[in-house]
Amino acid sequence: MTAPQRRLRLVPRRRPAGPPGKVRRRISTAARLIGALIVVGGLYTVFSPSTQATAQDDPKPGNVADGKQLFETACITCHGLYAQGVPDKGPSLIGAGSAAVEFQVGTGRMPLKRHEAQAERKKPQFDEQQARDIGAYVESLGGGPEIPAGENLGAGGDVAAGGELFRVNCSSCHSFGGGGGALSSGKYAPTLEEASSRDIYAAMLTGPQNMPVFGDNQLTPAEKHDIIAYVQNLQSDPDPGGFGLGRIGPVTEGMAIFLIGIVFLVFTTLWIAGKS
Repeated sequence: MTAPQRRLRLVPRRRPAGPPGKVRRRISTAARLIGALIVVGGLYTVFSPSTQATAQDDPKPGNVADGKQLFETACITCHGLYAQGVPDKGPSLIGAGSAAVEFQVGTGRMPLKRHEAQAERKKPQFDEQQARDIGAYVESLGGGPEIPAGENLGAGGDVAAGGELFRVNCSSCHSFGGGGGALSSGKYAPTLEEASSRDIYAAMLTGPQNMPVFGDNQLTPAEKHDIIAYVQNLQSDPDPGGFGLGRIGPVTEGMAIFLIGIVFLVFTTLWIAGKS
């Protein structure tokens, strides 16, 4: 036997590995599918909103005694001991009603930090129940507009009808997309992105700051519900194309595309000229 033959015999022959069996492939595919479903289900459980009922679904009415105590602690400096108002500090709240108090206190506009052209929305100093308690106390002094019971006042509203009412009555200040807009003398119409249904209803009832009052003889309760449903639709409607740019319409989108396109073309032209 020659030397090359011995070397060939020393190298063991390896059988080529064949494809995995059908059973093994099916088990592997099923395992991956189950793992993906477990991951997706876990992420949905963590990040999805809870559907369990909370205390906010059935809010308690305001308590006059508790509201009186809170009022005497935080409000009498500007509005007086009996809400009659203090000159050059705060107006009378007699007849303002609980709706005005809930709106101003619940959105953090009151108590004021400083006197400016307009009270800005900020983190509230009182929770929702405390705002209702103060509102109930002010209501007991002289009556006034009240917000209907319930947390979601847009439930069951007609979004299409609300959109038409919003465009006629609200869009001139708050813009078509609810983004707000500037007014005169440093004032502005705020954005509606953070406004709750009770905030919107109270604002329509009381007309805070520069907003007109929309009483039930101007907008019926059903029409107010429709407007709230439309605003809630704006709040939950995503912008699948990217940035909404205030949702003002094609004017801002066209302007942005024009400016970005012109800048890009100028820099491209300079780059080509430099290369050549």
